[in-house]
Amino acid sequence: MAVITFCSNEIKETGQTLSMAAIASYMAIEHNYKILMISTGFNDLTLENCFWEYNKIRSTGGVLKQDVGTIGLVSGVEGLIKALNTNRTNTEIVRNYSKIVLKNRLDVLLSPNTRSYQEYVEIAKYYTEILQTANKFYDFVFVDLSKRMPPKEVTEILQTSDIIVMNLTQRLRTIDDFIALRENSEFYRRKNIILNIGRYDKFSKYTQKNIIRSIKTKDSLFPIVYNTLFSDACDEGLVVDYFLKMQTISDKDRNAKFLNNVKDLIQGILYKIDEMQMMR
Repeated sequence: MAVITFCSNEIKETGQTLSMAAIASYMAIEHNYKILMISTGFNDLTLENCFWEYNKIRSTGGVLKQDVGTIGLVSGVEGLIKALNTNRTNTEIVRNYSKIVLKNRLDVLLSPNTRSYQEYVEIAKYYTEILQTANKFYDFVFVDLSKRMPPKEVTEILQTSDIIVMNLTQRLRTIDDFIALRENSEFYRRKNIILNIGRYDKFSKYTQKNIIRSIKTKDSLFPIVYNTLFSDACDEGLVVDYFLKMQTISDKDRNAKFLNNVKDLIQGILYKIDEMQMMR
């Protein structure tokens, strides 16, 4: 149905991965969608840590055994690439090589096992094909776009994406850099881009309204406030448990603002998908 890519022009932490984990998890719990999250990181288990204890991340993946190695082994993205190369594909092929979070609702295609950057570069060439294949089976495919991916593959993924969630921080340099991107590249003025501020601090000088004024955009900018309990859940592999526990909280609960921010961004994404479909 739609490929939604979370990315950033900022090298430092933006809350990109955790924002995506929150959005995809909440959608999977509250709606009857089949969702895939793709972790494209190199030596980065941030997304995986949101759902499993560190020492259990590589223990099992979907229906297949996870092994440390290179492209030739039957495991995760490496095994999926091998299957794609031998034409052993079907509409569920990506699910078969993914790790289950919520059965029939939420899966994760783990980041590559390799610790060789050159091997990672070779793996990265296949992500666009993986996205196109996954999009035939899942309702939503979320991509956590690594900052270490080669520029050519980054461009291909962004061009393939139906929606791009650009993650900003409340830092002047980040805001100025994004303004420059918009001025110098027509791509970053496209209608399918949504702006998100992860780890939002309402006491910062660079508030939601001030950033919108600086960027000079009519598009919405969605903040997700920093939430200590959610951050802890991400470190402990308990993101799903966190959202399940939050289903019955009151509006006065300390977590209510965070949950409302998550809901707002989800609605923004769904609205933008409908808007883009109407423009076709």
